Amino acid sequence: MPTVQNVLSPVALKDVVLVADSFASQYAFSKQYCKMWACSSFVDSELVVLPHCTVLSVKWQKELYSAVEIDTNQPPYVFKCQLYDLTGVPPERQKIMVKGGILKDDSDWSKLGLKEGQKLMMVGTADEIVKAPEKGPVFMEDLPEEEQVVAVGHSAGLFNLGNTCYMNSTMQCLHSVPELKSALIEYPQSGRSNDLDQSSHLLTVATRDLFNELDKNVKPVAPMQFWMVLRKKYPQFGQLHNGSFMQQDAEECWTQILYTLSQALRSPSTSENLDTVKQLLALTLSAGAEIRARKGFAFFGTQCSLLERFTYQWIAKKVDYPLELDIFDLCSDDLRKKLEAPRQMLRDEDGRKAGLKLKEKSSASGDKDVKMSDAEVCVGSDKNAQLTGVYDLVAVLTHKGRSADSGHYVAWVKQENGKWIQFDDDNPIPQREEDITKLSGGGDWHMAYICMYKARTIPM
Repeated sequence: MPTVQNVLSPVALKDVVLVADSFASQYAFSKQYCKMWACSSFVDSELVVLPHCTVLSVKWQKELYSAVEIDTNQPPYVFKCQLYDLTGVPPERQKIMVKGGILKDDSDWSKLGLKEGQKLMMVGTADEIVKAPEKGPVFMEDLPEEEQVVAVGHSAGLFNLGNTCYMNSTMQCLHSVPELKSALIEYPQSGRSNDLDQSSHLLTVATRDLFNELDKNVKPVAPMQFWMVLRKKYPQFGQLHNGSFMQQDAEECWTQILYTLSQALRSPSTSENLDTVKQLLALTLSAGAEIRARKGFAFFGTQCSLLERFTYQWIAKKVDYPLELDIFDLCSDDLRKKLEAPRQMLRDEDGRKAGLKLKEKSSASGDKDVKMSDAEVCVGSDKNAQLTGVYDLVAVLTHKGRSADSGHYVAWVKQENGKWIQFDDDNPIPQREEDITKLSGGGDWHMAYICMYKARTIPM
């Protein structure tokens, strides 16, 4: 190996001892290195080269890179990596013209006849320069609360204020009804009518404000204001036992809240006094309507023609239940006739989504079909949608315990993105859809107490 003295002679070095150990691994020196190594007499020189190094120039496009050092003890791929640092052209894209053709990664330098100062031509396309992102990474906790709700995919939980799980689970289920939230948004702060008592008005406003808080937050919300107004309107929810608030029946809480909202959200129209809540969440029995049990379900008014008016149904029974509920067989004959055409359209739509080819109906069979004008079964005040008799499960309120006035209540709610969330007070937990129908009790396991279904409709 050459020594420092004979390689850099006649350059006078300073502090040679400091650089001697590291010099053996260096192939060439430039001004920068000489300055770093205090070679003051070398500042005006261009380059010092080891015996096995050759200095060339490389032309690429309009650029000319002079004094490019080649270590002939290393394979050509190392030289290509040097050029990559200079030009940005990856080695696999480089085509370097040498004697006999194109320089290969494993070519033998001794057979190429390279000369000092020789000019090489290189062809190749450089990689695009990676631009720094205009905006840096944004972490979840740095987003506004409203954007965090969208990113997480579900709204906030509710703190338990002392045996208030019955209220929390009820409000989480009702919060999943977008039509109800829309009606509450339109509710004026001053109230809609003079015949509405102040406590009902305050409870309606508190419900609207609580829903807004759930939509805006990811962190749990304390429903203190709502709970205070609820106890003022219905004192039974403020009962104490040994100085603590007593557990209450969620179904009773559900009923009282819906009754209040039904009084407050009546349409102000003079021609008709429509009840928004009843259109969405209630089923009114007509004269002679009967309650009939079938396959473990309890339905109210199965012979009632007013089935055509409701969008959501709730079942206050501890029974098994499906994700998809079809009540066609439980409807009256007149209602079945009205549902036939919408149901056929629903089957056709499901077939198209499944990629099935539908048969074209002949003119003869068309006369036998039910006319859509005779089969209008609208959803409440929405004249652009028709009911089909098919309902999808959107929320389940479960109970664990020996009686409705004790134990623990939990809400299981389907989000707009299709995912299910278990709202156990302030702790939202994602759940699998196949586990939702298993909430039928057994030992101390969750038992479905109220199931809420949403109508599957088709556009007119």
